[in-house]
Amino acid sequence: MFGLDLRKGIIAFLIIIGVYGILFSFAGVDQLSAAIKSADLTLLCSVIGAIFGWLIACSMALRTILNALDVDISRMRGFFVLVGAIFFNNITPFGQAGGEPVTARLISQSTDSEYETGLAAITSFDTLNFIPSTFFAVSGVGYLFLTSTIHGILRIAAIAVVILAVAVPSFLFVGWQRRDRFTQIIVYRLTPVLKIASRKLPWVSPISESGMKGRIERFVKSIERVATDRYSLGLSLSYSTLGWLLLILGLWITFRAIGHAIPISVVLFAVPIASIAGVTPLPGGAGAIEGVLIALLTVLLPTLGVQLITTAVIIFRGLSYWIPVLLGGAVTSLYLR
Repeated sequence: MFGLDLRKGIIAFLIIIGVYGILFSFAGVDQLSAAIKSADLTLLCSVIGAIFGWLIACSMALRTILNALDVDISRMRGFFVLVGAIFFNNITPFGQAGGEPVTARLISQSTDSEYETGLAAITSFDTLNFIPSTFFAVSGVGYLFLTSTIHGILRIAAIAVVILAVAVPSFLFVGWQRRDRFTQIIVYRLTPVLKIASRKLPWVSPISESGMKGRIERFVKSIERVATDRYSLGLSLSYSTLGWLLLILGLWITFRAIGHAIPISVVLFAVPIASIAGVTPLPGGAGAIEGVLIALLTVLLPTLGVQLITTAVIIFRGLSYWIPVLLGGAVTSLYLR
């Protein structure tokens, strides 16, 4: 499956099921069942609608980037590629770091483009997608500073958000300014490793230093094309921002569906921060994202109680995790056939 071992995929799903089993027992199966049965069906359908809206907005952001790279892709195919990308991210460790190399291959094969173009597209998409999440998280931190006293886990989360908001753009800027130097380092360090791997692993193809340098340069040139296309950058960023708003709205509606209205500022702060936990070794950040969400919301909404918050998070993450996984898995299977 695009370089993924079926056995590893099965293990990943078993881990995810185990994680959700722990969350179910923590929330209480009876309370979870009662909350779902008594939930407002219209609002639950609205949550599903918000999740599909998030997926569509993100697919349009990715499609815009691909168009900037002269890769012609329809809206429907762009949606399929996006849910395929989320599928791979959700079944591989370390979030995007684990899934994006496979996603790049999916893009290249489904659009008849070079692998480096697909990798540049999905890398650019991830970078742009980080901007609105940081903006929303920083906005939530500012609101909390103005309206309440921040201490304990909230102080740690707030400091982490501020550090990320400064460190990540700075790192990207420095890396971009020194991209030629980094290209030389990667070629010098990685080529010998691939040569050794090609002798021991049949699926790794040997590559020369000139070949490696050429592929990296094609990747960098594709990134440069996206970075200099201001219209595509602005449009893709707008779609990404809309996607984040819809995802945040999904959690807010989830609480209303089970009979509890919470401030929108709380989820505006919690959802982007929890998404950072997707970089953990667990497949798709399963368990880590839920844990961070539950911890933050429990501190921010102490009157609701941890069991009710856990119930809401299970419902929200159950939908936002499994809808793209099931769609992406089906799309990937059909495409392989």
